[in-house]
Amino acid sequence: MIPWITGNAPFPPVEQALRSPSGLLAAGGGLSAPRLLEAYRHGIFPWFSAGEPILWWSPDPRMVLIPGEFRISRSLAKVLRNTSYEVRCDSAFERVMRGCAAPRGEHGTWIHEDMIAAYCALHEMGCAHSVEVWTGGRLAGGLYGIAIGRMFYGESMFSHASNASKIALAHLARQLERWQFKMIDCQMNTAHLASLGAREIPRSEFIARLQELVHCAPVSHWQFDTDLFA
Repeated sequence: MIPWITGNAPFPPVEQALRSPSGLLAAGGGLSAPRLLEAYRHGIFPWFSAGEPILWWSPDPRMVLIPGEFRISRSLAKVLRNTSYEVRCDSAFERVMRGCAAPRGEHGTWIHEDMIAAYCALHEMGCAHSVEVWTGGRLAGGLYGIAIGRMFYGESMFSHASNASKIALAHLARQLERWQFKMIDCQMNTAHLASLGAREIPRSEFIARLQELVHCAPVSHWQFDTDLFA
């Protein structure tokens, strides 16, 4: 059994998360900005389908990407030198979320209206950010996530054009490295993320690093440099 959170009750210790399903920690509570920020500071994130209770997770091991370890293949390096696309930040946050929410295959999406409203509120507070790839005035792909201190929590990404999400992630990783962010949380292990340099670390190590990074001074102006791949 997992605990049910009510009101302002604190999250249980992440060490109490289930092994199967991996990382399930608690249920209930709400998606207010303070609750979400508390969760992320403790290495916890929400993941649930529309109509279900809110489920909170902290898997072990944890998939992370160290910004300086982002793997750029020769084909991607060629794409990154191409000037036919434009990378923007925070100019279409909700559109990026809805792009990520589009159904993929036979499965639905966990990015439903309650999640969109909650993360858009975090965006208005300056805590949630989008990285967008534009071509010909059209949003071709992007990603979004949460920044606390010098820690970035990646949530989801999408592509409507070849390599668009990789371009967004490459720019994010390069800029975060310049800003001295030490880790991007990728949550769960996927072959795609592994191919880009992400790897698993024990949850205990993740939490230890996290507690240092979330207390660092935040970036005051979220705007990418123009010479990241010049």
